[in-house]
Amino acid sequence: MATVLSVSGSPSASSRTAKLLRHLDARLAAQGHEVIPLDIRTIPAEALLGADFRHPAIVEATALFARADGVVVGTPVYKAAYSGVLKALLDLLPQYALTGKTVLPLATGGSTAHVLALDYALRPVLSSMGAAHIVQGWFTLDKDITPGEDGQISVAPAAAEALTQVVDQFAAALGRTPLLAAAG
Repeated sequence: MATVLSVSGSPSASSRTAKLLRHLDARLAAQGHEVIPLDIRTIPAEALLGADFRHPAIVEATALFARADGVVVGTPVYKAAYSGVLKALLDLLPQYALTGKTVLPLATGGSTAHVLALDYALRPVLSSMGAAHIVQGWFTLDKDITPGEDGQISVAPAAAEALTQVVDQFAAALGRTPLLAAAG
């Protein structure tokens, strides 16, 4: 099975985006994939904002991207774009860090007015980084994600059904994407 890097681009420790990703990670793991979670907020700010390519946390994140067969990128939408911490990390990765990889873009937000952020803000960046295949992404409204006291979440039925479909399409695409040598 494939190795999947599941990247949360939320700066918040109580992030619905991160909780949604961990929820979806469980589905991928149940299908036999190795899932590696990466919460960008845990990378030191001085490394991200100082563009310290040699910082151990940046070196480790770069290695995780290189190791992955597929990448799930989740972000809250702020001002019709993906998060700043996600941008900071993507800027520090090698230009073609996604070469040969299948990518699933996901976003969360408070209003459907931001649904196009996936296609107009995030997808072009992922494509420019060499992704072999960017599967259909999904935008989930914050109100459809309910955190429980146990740290788990519940997802509204219609959103849960749609998320199951996009995650399963991503998982199926992992097996069909030819692995390409990373561009140097």
